[in-house]
Amino acid sequence: MTVFSELRMRPATATHAGWNASTTARLVISGAVIFILLVGANLATPLYPLLQSSLGLSSLDVTAAFASYVLALVGTLLVAGHWSDHIGRRAALLVAVLTGLAGGWIFAEAQSLAALCAGRALQGTAVALATGASAAALRELLPSRPEWASRFTLLASSGGVAAGPVIGGLLSLLPGATTAPYVVHSLLLAGLLVPLYLIRARPAIVAPAPTRPLHALAPRRPSVSRLARGAFWLASGVGFLSFAVFGFSLSLAPGYFAQVLATDSRPLIGILAGLPLGASALSQLVTVRGRFTVPAGLAVLGVSVVMLGAAGAWHNPALLVAAAVAAGVGQGLAFRTVFNDVAARVEPARHAQIISTVYVITYLGSAVPVLGLGWASAAVGMGAAVQGFVLVCGAAALVLSAATLVQAVRPRAAV
Repeated sequence: MTVFSELRMRPATATHAGWNASTTARLVISGAVIFILLVGANLATPLYPLLQSSLGLSSLDVTAAFASYVLALVGTLLVAGHWSDHIGRRAALLVAVLTGLAGGWIFAEAQSLAALCAGRALQGTAVALATGASAAALRELLPSRPEWASRFTLLASSGGVAAGPVIGGLLSLLPGATTAPYVVHSLLLAGLLVPLYLIRARPAIVAPAPTRPLHALAPRRPSVSRLARGAFWLASGVGFLSFAVFGFSLSLAPGYFAQVLATDSRPLIGILAGLPLGASALSQLVTVRGRFTVPAGLAVLGVSVVMLGAAGAWHNPALLVAAAVAAGVGQGLAFRTVFNDVAARVEPARHAQIISTVYVITYLGSAVPVLGLGWASAAVGMGAAVQGFVLVCGAAALVLSAATLVQAVRPRAAV
């Protein structure tokens, strides 16, 4: 099938043209698209202090730019999270790459808050289009190893978010600090268009009605089967909470860390901002099983988030690093377990739609609380706002840990 026939949702004449890629190559391409898109979406993290200075932005403006990305991502997931089921995974990923290229270019050339928000919104749209398609493609490529499909999904997504601030900080040392990172990223992203166009695509998993093909793309009310409902809400709750912490790390934390450490080194700020996500990504390579994995991971996340606030109050760099790493590990183990559980319970025909809905709630966690944090920073100062934020997030994680611990102990007590 050609890309154009996929986008029209019309079967093409049978052909053997195109690159008949191996399963390994398809895994790499599917993971690489979401990884590189998320790298681009988070290149700006260490650049925000520089943009604040050059464009005269406030802390609330920074959170608005960050939130525009998340809100566009969430809106697109709601509207188009199921599209790859009908147009095919390859077509959805290709459209995502083209949208990501446009968003990065607009953000890099932005001279106002409105332009920054527009670029960020397009980046969010691109990530949303790729999220369900990539996760579903990985699942289909590893039908007998669903746990590893979930691991690769979270490794690519968490790894991309973690690598973005680090790469952005390093590339900002080149001439044109706010544009050089996007030039390099655009070249890498454009390179993905070649294999995506050449690869021989697999047919869409749900063919639309021939008489009304566009009806299949209409927005759908989110729904979850009874079997997957409990796992869905647990995964969504853990995702919302953990991404509230990650949203802080990727928006206001760079300025906060710069104050705590009295540094203006963008590479260092980028590394610190990416530490929780990097630790979360690496935790996907560790095999930890057992019914206490989720409550233990949430407990570690809760304590570590509180320690992040303590490290800032005490101006302790070592505690800051340790707490950031521990928070990422705790989140990674807990979220992988609940994410894998819900993915295993969803029927293949609705996989992209349901996983996209999980990410809708998850990504709202990195927008709504962070907007509140930006408002609080303007009202009472960043230091006091961050202390309140970490206490609320830490307490919520510990409460959720206690609730999942009760669930884990209950079957044994009933025996």
